[in-house]
Amino acid sequence: MTPALKQPAPVATAGFATIFDENAPYVLRALRHLGVADRDLQDQSQEAFVAVFRGLEGFAGRSSLRTWIYGICLRVASNYRRRAYIRSERPVAEPPERADPSDPVAERQEWSRLGALLDRLDADKREVFVLYELEELSMKEVAEACDCPLQTAYSRLHAARRRLLEEYHRQEQSR
Repeated sequence: MTPALKQPAPVATAGFATIFDENAPYVLRALRHLGVADRDLQDQSQEAFVAVFRGLEGFAGRSSLRTWIYGICLRVASNYRRRAYIRSERPVAEPPERADPSDPVAERQEWSRLGALLDRLDADKREVFVLYELEELSMKEVAEACDCPLQTAYSRLHAARRRLLEEYHRQEQSR
Protein backbone atom coordinates (compact mmCIF):
# COMPACT_ATOMS: atom_id res chain seq x y z
CA MET A 1 0.00 0.00 0.00
CA THR A 2 1.41 3.37 -1.03
CA PRO A 3 1.24 6.15 1.56
CA ALA A 4 -0.81 9.14 0.46
CA LEU A 5 1.11 12.35 -0.15
CA LYS A 6 0.16 15.17 2.14
CA GLN A 7 -1.57 17.86 0.10
CA PRO A 8 -1.07 21.45 1.28
CA ALA A 9 -4.02 23.71 1.87
CA PRO A 10 -5.07 25.93 -1.10
CA VAL A 11 -3.92 29.02 0.84
CA ALA A 12 -0.43 27.55 1.17
CA THR A 13 -0.43 26.81 -2.56
CA ALA A 14 -1.38 30.40 -3.43
CA GLY A 15 1.26 31.68 -1.00
CA PHE A 16 3.83 29.39 -2.55
CA ALA A 17 3.26 30.89 -6.00
CA THR A 18 4.09 34.32 -4.62
CA ILE A 19 7.12 32.98 -2.76
CA PHE A 20 8.33 31.29 -5.93
CA ASP A 21 7.88 34.41 -8.07
CA GLU A 22 9.70 36.60 -5.56
CA ASN A 23 12.57 34.20 -4.80
CA ALA A 24 13.30 32.24 -7.99
CA PRO A 25 16.12 34.54 -9.17
CA TYR A 26 17.58 34.57 -5.64
CA VAL A 27 17.56 30.75 -5.47
CA LEU A 28 19.24 30.42 -8.87
CA ARG A 29 21.89 32.95 -7.89
CA ALA A 30 22.48 31.32 -4.52
CA LEU A 31 22.80 27.84 -6.00
CA ARG A 32 25.23 29.11 -8.65
CA HIS A 33 27.38 30.75 -5.96
CA LEU A 34 27.26 27.56 -3.89
CA GLY A 35 28.84 25.52 -6.66
CA VAL A 36 25.97 24.18 -8.76
CA ALA A 37 27.00 24.05 -12.42
CA ASP A 38 24.98 26.20 -14.83
CA ARG A 39 23.78 23.11 -16.67
CA ASP A 40 22.20 21.80 -13.44
CA LEU A 41 20.80 25.03 -12.01
CA GLN A 42 17.21 24.51 -13.14
CA ASP A 43 17.04 20.98 -11.74
CA GLN A 44 18.58 21.96 -8.42
CA SER A 45 16.37 25.03 -8.19
CA GLN A 46 13.35 22.81 -8.68
CA GLU A 47 14.64 20.53 -5.94
CA ALA A 48 15.01 23.53 -3.62
CA PHE A 49 11.48 24.75 -4.32
CA VAL A 50 10.05 21.28 -3.76
CA ALA A 51 11.64 21.39 -0.31
CA VAL A 52 10.28 24.92 0.24
CA PHE A 53 6.80 23.76 -0.77
CA ARG A 54 6.93 20.74 1.52
CA GLY A 55 8.30 22.70 4.46
CA LEU A 56 6.26 25.88 4.08
CA GLU A 57 3.56 24.74 6.48
CA GLY A 58 6.16 24.10 9.18
CA PHE A 59 8.02 27.39 8.68
CA ALA A 60 7.94 28.94 12.14
CA GLY A 61 9.21 32.40 11.23
CA ARG A 62 12.19 32.30 13.62
CA SER A 63 14.26 33.73 10.77
CA SER A 64 13.36 35.66 7.65
CA LEU A 65 11.81 33.66 4.81
CA ARG A 66 14.84 34.41 2.63
CA THR A 67 17.23 33.06 5.28
CA TRP A 68 15.13 29.90 5.59
CA ILE A 69 15.12 29.45 1.81
CA TYR A 70 18.88 29.98 1.74
CA GLY A 71 19.27 27.20 4.31
CA ILE A 72 17.39 24.92 1.94
CA CYS A 73 19.69 26.03 -0.90
CA LEU A 74 22.71 25.18 1.27
CA ARG A 75 21.45 21.62 1.73
CA VAL A 76 20.51 21.19 -1.95
CA ALA A 77 23.92 22.48 -3.10
CA SER A 78 25.72 20.34 -0.52
CA ASN A 79 23.92 17.21 -1.72
CA TYR A 80 24.65 18.19 -5.32
CA ARG A 81 28.39 18.60 -4.66
CA ARG A 82 28.57 15.20 -2.94
CA ARG A 83 27.44 13.35 -6.03
CA ALA A 84 30.27 11.56 -7.79
CA TYR A 85 29.60 12.89 -11.28
CA ILE A 86 30.25 16.43 -10.07
CA ARG A 87 33.79 15.57 -8.99
CA SER A 88 35.12 15.18 -12.51
CA GLU A 89 37.61 17.84 -13.51
CA ARG A 90 36.81 20.31 -16.29
CA PRO A 91 39.61 22.16 -18.08
CA VAL A 92 39.16 25.93 -18.33
CA ALA A 93 40.80 28.61 -20.42
CA GLU A 94 43.21 31.12 -18.95
CA PRO A 95 41.55 33.62 -16.59
CA PRO A 96 40.52 36.80 -18.42
CA GLU A 97 41.92 40.26 -17.84
CA ARG A 98 39.93 42.69 -15.66
CA ALA A 99 36.44 43.03 -17.08
CA ASP A 100 35.03 46.22 -18.52
CA PRO A 101 31.75 46.77 -16.61
CA SER A 102 29.99 47.78 -19.83
CA ASP A 103 30.99 44.51 -21.53
CA PRO A 104 28.51 41.72 -20.59
CA VAL A 105 30.78 38.97 -21.94
CA ALA A 106 33.70 40.16 -19.84
CA GLU A 107 31.42 40.51 -16.82
CA ARG A 108 30.24 36.91 -17.27
CA GLN A 109 33.86 35.79 -17.48
CA GLU A 110 34.65 37.60 -14.23
CA TRP A 111 31.72 35.84 -12.53
CA SER A 112 33.05 32.58 -13.89
CA ARG A 113 36.47 33.40 -12.47
CA LEU A 114 34.92 34.17 -9.09
CA GLY A 115 33.07 30.85 -9.26
CA ALA A 116 36.36 29.03 -9.87
CA LEU A 117 37.92 30.82 -6.90
CA LEU A 118 34.91 29.94 -4.72
CA ASP A 119 35.30 26.29 -5.74
CA ARG A 120 38.62 26.29 -3.86
CA LEU A 121 36.92 27.07 -0.55
CA ASP A 122 35.49 24.41 1.72
CA ALA A 123 31.70 24.46 2.02
CA ASP A 124 31.53 26.24 5.40
CA LYS A 125 33.70 29.16 4.32
CA ARG A 126 32.06 29.38 0.92
CA GLU A 127 28.57 29.57 2.39
CA VAL A 128 29.48 32.40 4.76
CA PHE A 129 31.33 34.33 2.06
CA VAL A 130 28.49 34.02 -0.45
CA LEU A 131 25.81 35.00 2.05
CA TYR A 132 27.68 38.00 3.40
CA GLU A 133 29.60 39.35 0.41
CA LEU A 134 27.39 38.43 -2.53
CA GLU A 135 23.89 38.14 -1.06
CA GLU A 136 24.57 40.98 1.40
CA LEU A 137 22.87 39.37 4.39
CA SER A 138 23.74 40.67 7.83
CA MET A 139 26.24 38.57 9.76
CA LYS A 140 23.48 37.63 12.21
CA GLU A 141 21.39 36.26 9.31
CA VAL A 142 24.46 34.46 7.95
CA ALA A 143 25.03 32.75 11.29
CA GLU A 144 21.36 31.72 11.45
CA ALA A 145 21.40 30.36 7.89
CA CYS A 146 24.60 28.41 8.52
CA ASP A 147 23.42 27.28 11.94
CA CYS A 148 26.61 28.40 13.67
CA PRO A 149 27.56 30.92 16.37
CA LEU A 150 28.07 34.51 15.24
CA GLN A 151 31.80 34.48 16.04
CA THR A 152 32.24 31.29 14.02
CA ALA A 153 30.61 32.98 11.05
CA TYR A 154 33.00 35.93 11.38
CA SER A 155 35.95 33.55 11.62
CA ARG A 156 34.85 31.67 8.50
CA LEU A 157 34.40 34.93 6.59
CA HIS A 158 37.89 36.10 7.55
CA ALA A 159 39.41 32.75 6.52
CA ALA A 160 37.47 32.75 3.23
CA ARG A 161 38.62 36.25 2.34
CA ARG A 162 42.23 35.35 3.13
CA ARG A 163 42.08 32.16 1.04
CA LEU A 164 40.41 33.90 -1.92
CA LEU A 165 43.02 36.66 -1.89
CA GLU A 166 45.83 34.09 -1.81
CA GLU A 167 44.33 32.21 -4.75
CA TYR A 168 43.71 35.43 -6.66
CA HIS A 169 47.30 36.61 -6.19
CA ARG A 170 48.60 33.18 -7.14
CA GLN A 171 46.62 33.35 -10.39
CA GLU A 172 47.81 36.88 -11.11
CA GLN A 173 51.46 35.88 -10.62
CA SER A 174 51.14 32.94 -12.99
CA ARG A 175 49.84 35.15 -15.80
